[in-house]
Amino acid sequence: MKIAMIGTGYVGLVTGTCFAESGNDVICVDTNEKKINDLKNGIIPIYEPGLDGLVKRNVEEERLSFTTNLEEAVKKCLLLFIAVGTPPGEDGSADLQHVLNVARGIGRTMSEYRIVVDKSTVPVGTGARVKAVIQEELDRRGENIPFDVVSNPEFLKEGNAIDDFMKPDRVVIGCDDVRTGELMKELYGPFVRTGKPILIMDLASAEMTKYAANAMLATRISFMNDIANLCEKLGVDISQVRQGIGSDSRIGYPFIFPGAGYGGSCFPKDVQALLKMGEQNGYQLEILEAVEAVNARQKKVLFNKLKARFGGDLKNMTVAVWGLAFKPNTDDMREAPSIVLIENLLAVGAKVRAYDPEAAKEAHKIFGDRIVYGKKVYDVLDGADVLVIVTEWNEFRRPDLEKVKNLLKNPIIFDGRNLFEPKKMAQLGFEYEGIGRKQ
Repeated sequence: MKIAMIGTGYVGLVTGTCFAESGNDVICVDTNEKKINDLKNGIIPIYEPGLDGLVKRNVEEERLSFTTNLEEAVKKCLLLFIAVGTPPGEDGSADLQHVLNVARGIGRTMSEYRIVVDKSTVPVGTGARVKAVIQEELDRRGENIPFDVVSNPEFLKEGNAIDDFMKPDRVVIGCDDVRTGELMKELYGPFVRTGKPILIMDLASAEMTKYAANAMLATRISFMNDIANLCEKLGVDISQVRQGIGSDSRIGYPFIFPGAGYGGSCFPKDVQALLKMGEQNGYQLEILEAVEAVNARQKKVLFNKLKARFGGDLKNMTVAVWGLAFKPNTDDMREAPSIVLIENLLAVGAKVRAYDPEAAKEAHKIFGDRIVYGKKVYDVLDGADVLVIVTEWNEFRRPDLEKVKNLLKNPIIFDGRNLFEPKKMAQLGFEYEGIGRKQ
């Protein structure tokens, strides 16, 4: 099939590349000329394991191309995927200006039947708005060209996006036309050969499915963080509690790891957008209000632990930070807990040295030269007063702990991801504090 992927951000680039990998002809479109030129030259704007190799192979085999020319892509392709950003507005609602601008561009340039697919995360009712905007442009041109609008939300985890796309748990398709639904099923057929379902539903239900899924996952994280904080006060070990509840088949183990709060491009903005949808429709989503409040509090938990340990005086202390990205295997720092920690440390006069395998460039955009960036994992430890672990990169799981102890001024570690066993750390001579762990 001939596919235009409009928007080459995280979702658009991964989705377009994976469609090309399965034999489709894909044109990726973006208004950012530098990004398109970089992609043409093999420079990938995001870090996602395995993506650079897939892009290179599909470009070489002429199944994947990049352009800033929307009109060219609309004329060549039957399927037009909208994969542009929907950032939160000042009131928390999703900003649809980019989505609707693309819809206008499609309406101005299409000359025959097209299927427009909303891949961006959009509020309920956006599909109808996209349809109306395209129709307005066609009416202005005096054209009577048929088209269909489909909602096809993505469920990709950063750091595992290619595998998630190639082997999805499910594919959700919202559409009103049976034939369009069958065509979308044909498109996704190669990815569900193991029997995973393709769920056909109405547009609005598909749009809500995406928000509901992310809100549920965010709820599990905030719930577990709340329980972990209570465990600390009661002298209970959250890791044992996690085993006890995760073995219940109704609950399971995914997304019940306690930590320093969730971040990223999805959970924070989608929870806020869902809260705004409720408010706009006269309904208060009290559980999600609590989810967001717990997460905001949890992002301060490491800073508060540091203050408590050092009597509230952190001025001129040197704090080593391992991990800047909101999760491992990505360079994404949107809403990352590390930002809250570091900004709070800087505000009280502490000095920060930070290391992350991939996110240093993104971090520099946020902090500039206010912190020191290590090129290797042990660079930031020499002479630091304390180590704080924020992101659970694999290389942090089995470090040379004797070397860590010798480099630090004080053998003190605050672990926001519970990577180590407290008893073992005590035996090795560390003062060690995790999240919800029994000391």
